[in-house]
Amino acid sequence: MSPKDIISVLVIDDSAHNRRTLSTMLESEQDVRVVEHAVDGEDGLKKVLELKPDVVTLDLEMPKLGGYTFLRLLMRTVPTPVIVISSYSHRSDVFKALDLGAFDFIAKPPRPTFDAMEALRRELLEKVRAARHMRPGHRHAAPGARAMAVAGEPPMVVAVGASTGGPPAVQRVLEGLAVEPTPCVLVCQHMPPQFTRAFADRLDRIGPFTVTEARDGDLVQPGHVYIAPGGRHLVVSERGSKLELHTPPPTAVDKYAPSADRLFTSVAQVLGPKALGVVLTGMGADGAEGAREIHRVGGEVWAQSEDTSVVFGMPGEAIATGAVNRVIPLGDIGAAIAALARRRR
Repeated sequence: MSPKDIISVLVIDDSAHNRRTLSTMLESEQDVRVVEHAVDGEDGLKKVLELKPDVVTLDLEMPKLGGYTFLRLLMRTVPTPVIVISSYSHRSDVFKALDLGAFDFIAKPPRPTFDAMEALRRELLEKVRAARHMRPGHRHAAPGARAMAVAGEPPMVVAVGASTGGPPAVQRVLEGLAVEPTPCVLVCQHMPPQFTRAFADRLDRIGPFTVTEARDGDLVQPGHVYIAPGGRHLVVSERGSKLELHTPPPTAVDKYAPSADRLFTSVAQVLGPKALGVVLTGMGADGAEGAREIHRVGGEVWAQSEDTSVVFGMPGEAIATGAVNRVIPLGDIGAAIAALARRRR
């Protein structure tokens, strides 16, 4: 293997045990090499400047220079893809880290069983490989006042699928949609259980919509955003004249839970030509089959443009199906949805 094909990684963690564990996982594959370790943010910043690794893994809770300050300084001086390693007890912290420029995060398993650690190893390697080729995402300030939903009219429903780079991308779409707060947005963001509730809480505090983690039996309402719960799907069904949400568990054949394919397919079945699916940044092909279903019933599918995607996997796979009607830069998607909502009214 050529040296240029080797991905160099700097591991920053104040725990010697964690540093050893992560290094063993990373170097279990030939295309990844741990070039150095750092015990805190100050040490890490020096070593990034000296070694210029392709990717950094980061523990947020560290002495001297903490993870947040490290990220601020790193992104100002030598922007480098950072993967945050987080525990479930600090799940709300990862979204601040993503706002500060982190590429993605990985949740430590609550119990270090063999299967859980093997899943962590695979996820870590997958995200390190994606991070090396990342395209910088867009960070954008949150809007001010919360918008009021328009009552008494059936809402336009927008189904959104996202993975790596998705949290700030979803926020950006909602900010652009703030001028037209009548749609209902259903979000399938690949994320572990419990983190999706923290994600919803964060968007609810800073954005124009009422944002909640979806619960089985929720009714679709205008001005609301429903986040698919981690580890479960989000699908839509008809309940009389209303639309009802359901959160079924995954089956043995499901690769993703939540799944954009499952969400898009249910929206296609219920809404037909009124269905709108939006595929945002992310690894893999989730959403491609669902895009075909929306296209088949005469609905619309939009995809985030390559130059604004952190990872072009999901949008690229959807576009390759021939089912995508529009390819749109991230900063224009919210406004495009708002314009469509006004036309439909």
